[in-house]
Amino acid sequence: MKIKNSEFIISAVRPSQYPSDDLYQIVLVGKSNVGKSSFINTMINRKNLARTSSQPGKTRLINFYKINGELDNQDFPFYFVDLPGYGYSKMSKAQQAEVGKFIEEYLKKSKKISLVIFLIDIRHNPTVNDKIMYDYIINQNLPCIVIANKADKIAVTKVDTQVQNLQSLLNPLNDLSFLPFSSERKIYKEEVWKEVENFFI
Repeated sequence: MKIKNSEFIISAVRPSQYPSDDLYQIVLVGKSNVGKSSFINTMINRKNLARTSSQPGKTRLINFYKINGELDNQDFPFYFVDLPGYGYSKMSKAQQAEVGKFIEEYLKKSKKISLVIFLIDIRHNPTVNDKIMYDYIINQNLPCIVIANKADKIAVTKVDTQVQNLQSLLNPLNDLSFLPFSSERKIYKEEVWKEVENFFI
């Protein structure tokens, strides 16, 4: 995928605010501070289109970023949709419920989702909240790939083994793609793009 340009469109809190066009929507889900914003920035070669924060749980909105790419020598616009991160322990129960409502409402009501990119931390076993989110995505029959992020935090020689371990814990049927990623080691980006592009056909 060749990225021509990109722009922030809107932060939404309700379905009436979602973009009304027919563009593909590639959705990012994951726990707070798993690196969704950095993933977007790395994939499109921008430093700060998606705002990153050192404070987990800060994003409470659904952020839509319009990406103008080129696929097979043709213009191919789509959205990256960054959902609020879940599972931040310092959120109040009311705040956690609000975030959960935003996520569930979007995943249920948006008709334009072509792929869910589910980010987990390569260093740790899936959390209870990760498993709940994974089960929800599967039960909604949403197309999904899993990104084992922060691969720069472990030795390169251990990356493949750890990805396989995470898949055995979360997806023992091995019917989803699990891929490593790192915003620091950009060596994984092209493989992720190849996988994402499969869902544009």
